[in-house]
Amino acid sequence: MSHKKLWLILSVLFLLEGTLLPWLVPVAWQSKVQVDPHFVLVIVLFIGLYINRHTALVYGLVFGMLHDFIYHSPMLGPVSFGMGLAGYLAGMLQGRIYSSIVISMVVIGLGNLFYDTAIYGLFRLFRVTHTNLEWVFLHQMLPSMLINLLFALAIYVPIRKLFESLPMKQTEEME
Repeated sequence: MSHKKLWLILSVLFLLEGTLLPWLVPVAWQSKVQVDPHFVLVIVLFIGLYINRHTALVYGLVFGMLHDFIYHSPMLGPVSFGMGLAGYLAGMLQGRIYSSIVISMVVIGLGNLFYDTAIYGLFRLFRVTHTNLEWVFLHQMLPSMLINLLFALAIYVPIRKLFESLPMKQTEEME
């Protein structure tokens, strides 16, 4: 597998996040919870877990900056920072823990919570938002994390096979 396939997968997911997926959330839910699918972040976390942390950092920074430019970010940089750092931290666990579906889902869930918390913290620091952390956690972070975990669970087997098809020598050279 080359990095061209990764770019293609991430680009398609990036486009789907902003175009098709907001229409799939039922209207009744939109007044109570805000579900933000972060499918690109899920793939970046998988890249950190199964390829290496430096590659996850680069993909996270690039696609995070695209999110900052194209979508709803009032500042440039928080999404890029959060996505890159979450991918890098997930990559630090590569080889240190046994890789199973449970561990991968825990890392994906914690990576999503870290990403949302980092963005909320930066927005709160620069006074972009004045919303209470408890409300944001219950009405935005948890529903988003659950949707992202469902997506991660649905693509776990194909994405792991795709990443494990990389020759081991190539991943070691990249590290």
